[in-house]
Parts: sequence; C-alpha cells; structure tokens
Amino acid sequence: MLSIQEKEIVSVGKVLNDSNRPLKERFRALFTLKNIGGSLAIEQIQKGFRDPSALLKHELAYCLGQMQDSRAIPILVDVLKDKNQEPMVRHEAGEALGAIGDTNVISVLEEYSKDPTVEVAETCELALKRLKWIESQGETKEKDLSKNPYASIDPAPPAQTKNVKELTDILLDEKASLFERYRAMFSLRNLRTEESVLALAKGLKAGSALFRHEVAFVLGQLQEEVSIPLLKESLEDANENEMVRHECAEALGAIATPYCLDILKKYLDDEKRVVRESCVIALDMCEYENSSEFQYANILSQVST
Repeated sequence: MLSIQEKEIVSVGKVLNDSNRPLKERFRALFTLKNIGGSLAIEQIQKGFRDPSALLKHELAYCLGQMQDSRAIPILVDVLKDKNQEPMVRHEAGEALGAIGDTNVISVLEEYSKDPTVEVAETCELALKRLKWIESQGETKEKDLSKNPYASIDPAPPAQTKNVKELTDILLDEKASLFERYRAMFSLRNLRTEESVLALAKGLKAGSALFRHEVAFVLGQLQEEVSIPLLKESLEDANENEMVRHECAEALGAIATPYCLDILKKYLDDEKRVVRESCVIALDMCEYENSSEFQYANILSQVST
C-alpha cells in the first residue's frame, strides 16, 4: 500500500511519462522528482528512457547524475551501453555516472572512453578523470567539487588559479587535455565577472562539440546578457552540432531578456527536433525567470524519501 507521499510521487511520474502532455509540463515534473529524490522518484524517471524525445532523455540522465544516488547507476549504465540511444543521451548518461562519484563504475567508463561516438568517448574520459581526481584527493575534496555558486555537480573541479588570462589560455588550448580545459571553464564561471564571461564565450568557437556545448551550459548558468550575441550566433548556425545549438537555446532561455525571447521564437520550427524542443523549454524558462511562479519545482520538492 503506497503512502500519500508515494502516491504523489507516482502522480508526478505519470505527468513526466505522459507523451500527450506538453513538454514543458513534463520537464517541470522531472525537476520535481529530482528535488524529491529517493528510489521511487528514480523509478519514475527511469520509465522516461523509452520516450522518443532525445532532449527529454538527455535531461533524465542529467537529473539522475545531479541526484548523486548510487541506485541510479544500473539505469545509467544501461543507457550508456545502448547504441540505439542518441549520442547526446548516451553522453549525458556517462557524465551522470561521473557525477554520482562512485568509483565502482570506473571499468565501465574505461570501456566506453573508447566508444566510436566522439561525444560519448570524451564524456567517459572526463568522468574517469573526475572519479580518479576524487580518489586521489580524498573525501574533503570530493565535497568541495559541489561548492560553487550554482550548486551543480560539475564534470571537473575548478582550477586553482583565478587569473583570467591564464584560465583563458588553458580554455582555448586545443592541445591541452579536456579535463584541464573544463577545470579552467568552471574557474572562469565561478569568478562571475564580465571579463571571465567574455573569455568563456570565446569557447563557443573552440574545440569539440562536447566542449562547446558545456561552454553554452555554463553561460546559461551565469545568465549574463553580454554572452547573448555569441549564443545567438551558435544557435543560428545550421551547421553547428545540434547538441551545442540545443544548449545555446536553453542558455538564452535562462538569460530571459525580451531579445532572447524573440531569438528563440524563430527556431520553434527548426528542422532539428532537439533544437525545436529546446526552444520550447527555453521559452518556458523565460516565462519562469520573468514571473513569480515557482514552476520547476513544487511543494513536493520539500519531501525527502
């Protein structure tokens, strides 16, 4: 017999997994489940991996990683191994395995760091380095990984230096390891100055699709208007990887100026489904940022199971 709280979680799960519901409602349900946490919430999220929307499945994997609950590991391993899943979904599953921080997944990540899909291989290599860094630094440093102004579980720890020029040089050095470039990226983000934001924005034109997409994600966290022109440029580029374009759309949704709104509306009919759907979600984010509604989590977010 389910408790009242469990029935509420199942009810939210039904919204998440109802393909007839608007995507924005399903995303709100997902983030509600993420905030609740626990095995039943994970179970509801797992069901979503049958959905045809790569964007939704990508976000499912992201949320499972951010929850840092080892009970999600078998689900994420299955998604990572599933060659029928879209690369952006498999990549996010690999990143989520790194985010959970359990070194038991090292062998799986080692295997898929050689995956023929570049985004998957690079992600698993990053996740491996994150886990090995945690292992080498000890428990205190592991906790420090999540100590940033955005409370996100990042794929790499920030670099030690706060010198913007040094960090920018590392960020844009395509001969440097991806892990070190990510460390520079998160340090620049944490500085939260106009200089550091402009330095980050240069990364939208440097390196692999995986790297560029993470730069866009970080610019979305910063929500600084100075980055709008470069995010717009990448979204408008039909030759840009759809994973990057999707993240640029969501970053514009987070910045949420009237100009961002106008940009996003132009791509609601984009030929790439993940871009179209990202614009739908981004426009909903704009609405959220510009209203007093608490849309992406509700009272259930206070429940702990």
